[in-house]
Amino acid sequence: MSSSLEKLKALSSKLEDKLEQKNKSISPEVSLDAVEKMVAKPIQELSVNSIVELVLSEPKTVAPTSLLHRMENSYDGVREANINRVKQLFFKLKIFEKSPDFENVFIYKAMNLSGIGLKEDDFAEVREGKYIQIIAITYEPDSSGRKKAKNISLGYFGKGETLDSIIKNEIIEFVLRWRYEKAFQNLEHYKDLILKVEKPATTLF
Repeated sequence: MSSSLEKLKALSSKLEDKLEQKNKSISPEVSLDAVEKMVAKPIQELSVNSIVELVLSEPKTVAPTSLLHRMENSYDGVREANINRVKQLFFKLKIFEKSPDFENVFIYKAMNLSGIGLKEDDFAEVREGKYIQIIAITYEPDSSGRKKAKNISLGYFGKGETLDSIIKNEIIEFVLRWRYEKAFQNLEHYKDLILKVEKPATTLF
């Protein structure tokens, strides 16, 4: 497996752990040196593995207020870098041909990849005889009013056997980074709900 695919696989396996870590109480297990490097890097220098880098950092001891401030900056920096990379791939892979408005690409409930494995045991493997597509998933009511899953093709790339390896990696990266941004959005939604519970609106009753 190539180095770039190994990095993509590491990204895939670490996304949930990283997001969970960032939304727990701040821990001294995160290296501030790694935080500063991540925030300082321009977008074009951020590799696929950069998102995972913070999780694997060596512990440092710092003042809690300084750590909290820097972690918040890092959270924003990592998310901004991620969404900028998604946007680059959005145009490079010509997703705009099916979904012209970049902002609307996040209204879908989920995103999958047809023809290439994304699970641990078949990661980046091209399925023989299959066509490669990026599939967005949404839910729409049927005639009885029940919500039914609907698949929408956002990109078609031909047979897997003829797919360029660089393009294959970028397709995988787009799907993974889209899921990463979607996870950020879902976390914000739940944070808002928790705040409503902790600080209920004042009523007359």
